[in-house]
Amino acid sequence: ATRLRLDDMLPIAAALDDVGYGSLECWGGATFDACIRFLGEDPWLRLRELKKAMPKTPLQMLLRGQNLLGYRHYADDVVERFVERAVKNGMDVFRVFDAMNDPRNMKAALQAVRSHGAHAQGTLSYTTSPAHTLQTWLDLTEQLLETGVDSIAIKDMSGILTPMAAYELVSEIKKRFEVRLHLHCHATTGMAE
Repeated sequence: ATRLRLDDMLPIAAALDDVGYGSLECWGGATFDACIRFLGEDPWLRLRELKKAMPKTPLQMLLRGQNLLGYRHYADDVVERFVERAVKNGMDVFRVFDAMNDPRNMKAALQAVRSHGAHAQGTLSYTTSPAHTLQTWLDLTEQLLETGVDSIAIKDMSGILTPMAAYELVSEIKKRFEVRLHLHCHATTGMAE
């Protein structure tokens, strides 16, 4: 998706809009940078055109918390203004994550999303290590809920979440918290296929 031009996306947009998806992730992450660096396109124009072409479907983006779409931390007022502009240009759902799973790096973005009336999705960036226990994920879920989120995403970006670990994690979160959950898996290792 990072190398698809807007003109290649628009012909299928109306058909996608009629499917009835809960949301379509079409912006954020590397796509913003790739629009500018590799495609010579305006990412803001892309967002507006996709929203115009798919008015019934909520548009979703991946937001790197305090890093926004860049590769360093930005001040809270920059985070606030970016989120405000993204909502105004058509973004509906913000999947906010921090690669270190530090809720402090997600807080300003999540609060900005909520303050502008969009859907704030806090994210658990799933990984395994002696430090990443079931309790680690439950604690992070609780911290994100205290910050204020509309839903929680379990993001298995490296494709290492086993079916049993997914069952245990999802079951425990559902047992302890009243929150809408999303499970996002990559088939990097073949696990999610």
